[in-house]
Amino acid sequence: MAKNNIAIVLGNFHRKEMEEMLEIAKEQMKERNLNIVKEIWVPGSLEKPLMVKKLLKDDGIDAVVVLGIIEKGGTAHGLVMGQAVTKALIDLQLQYEKPIGMGIMGPEIEPEQISPRIRLHATNAVNAVAEMLILLK
Repeated sequence: MAKNNIAIVLGNFHRKEMEEMLEIAKEQMKERNLNIVKEIWVPGSLEKPLMVKKLLKDDGIDAVVVLGIIEKGGTAHGLVMGQAVTKALIDLQLQYEKPIGMGIMGPEIEPEQISPRIRLHATNAVNAVAEMLILLK
């Protein structure tokens, strides 16, 4: 059985945590028999939907896993950004009929909540993609 080709989009803003999430996602993809064909680092969460759209247009990409963190700040900026990014990714998933694994922590996550959730969010994003690829066949 051919492996599905997966791209991963990550934000540079929390580089250390993203590198940890990436390694966990890679382990999970290997377990789920998924083939990582691209890893793309973007500046932050607002840039993710554009890169995801470009990847979903590629016939060689079956799904995208998006990893990131939208931390709580002193204003509602993170909440607004999180809602906008989430809506954009859902819209892209529906437009291209390809799964997107949402592994963005937050919005409004507190710094002390990040580390304990890294494994869960990376794993859940990969598993969501793997399950949806099976369901969509």
